[in-house]
Amino acid sequence: MDSIDQRLIAALRHNARAPLASLAGLVGVSRATIRSRLERLEGRGEIIGYTVVTKGDIAGRPVRGLMMLAIEGRGAERIVRQLTGLPEVQAVHTTNGKWDMVVEIGVETLIELDRVLAAIRKFDGVQSSETSILLATRKVGKPGAATRPG
Repeated sequence: MDSIDQRLIAALRHNARAPLASLAGLVGVSRATIRSRLERLEGRGEIIGYTVVTKGDIAGRPVRGLMMLAIEGRGAERIVRQLTGLPEVQAVHTTNGKWDMVVEIGVETLIELDRVLAAIRKFDGVQSSETSILLATRKVGKPGAATRPG
């Protein structure tokens, strides 16, 4: 990626719905260049989608935490299925290193968080866990597979 691509992506991060003409003005190139750059970046998989992040995505569940899990044996797929079935679980990530999974949890209260953590710790195959409560969010980005509008 060159500096034009980087400026284009920065502009899209600020407003992914900006019209091509506006993006061209911000980046300092023609509208046709913006269109071809977007097609190339999407085609190469550099841009994988466009999405909307709403206030509710963050504020709807004010108590949020990251739970790291160590899994014993070969139960990872079963545990992923159990986790994704919990409405409080917002995402499940597999990882390498000390922890096998990182689970993003969002709830209304600390009491609910405690209940969810206790339930997950009881899953057969969960060897150990560590949880961090998220205090503040400075930046949110959500990759998606949708195509950018017009």
